[in-house]
Amino acid sequence: MIPPNNLKKEDMGCIVWLDAQPLRSVIYVSFGSIMVMSNDQIMELWHGLKNSGKRFLWALPNVADKEWKNQIPPELLEDSSQKGYVVAWAPQGDVLDHKAVGGFLTHCGWNSTLESIVAGVPMICWPCFGDQQCISRLIAKIWKIGLDMKDTCDRVIIEKMIKELMDIRREEFTQSADQIAKLAKNAVSKGGSSYINLDRLIEDIRSLDTD
Repeated sequence: MIPPNNLKKEDMGCIVWLDAQPLRSVIYVSFGSIMVMSNDQIMELWHGLKNSGKRFLWALPNVADKEWKNQIPPELLEDSSQKGYVVAWAPQGDVLDHKAVGGFLTHCGWNSTLESIVAGVPMICWPCFGDQQCISRLIAKIWKIGLDMKDTCDRVIIEKMIKELMDIRREEFTQSADQIAKLAKNAVSKGGSSYINLDRLIEDIRSLDTD
């Protein structure tokens, strides 16, 4: 199990749920701990996920608020419960490493991006602010390990992109993600570029005159 890097209480029940799902059949959805979505955006995402017909695991902090949850149409909750699992917070490292997860709908925060790259999971990018716009371009245009939804939040586009990532171009994205994952793991292994650079940084710090 990967140690958590946040202070939120993680719902480990989602791992049990993932254990019962087929290989690479689930799209994981999480937009980090800072991004705030409007109710309209949440509903568009929810409909897009449901209409895609794909299994999904969604880390949605709002769901912990019972009053807010009561605002969701009962039929939407019922339909989603057949293939979806919604938690307030998930153990992201363990989720991305799970064999049932085949895609990640993300805000493209750097931590989430690195975790997804190392796990070899292709991404759908919905960047919000800061460096997320640049990162989403790297993912879609340079590394070619995902799709960039940009600032659009429309159920039709969400459904289309999920199907493209998980079905139509699944093999293409999976192969690309696996290749990038190998490069990332090699870089942090002994003798790799990141491993060597970290050693150099440590030596530079040790050599500083502290008097």
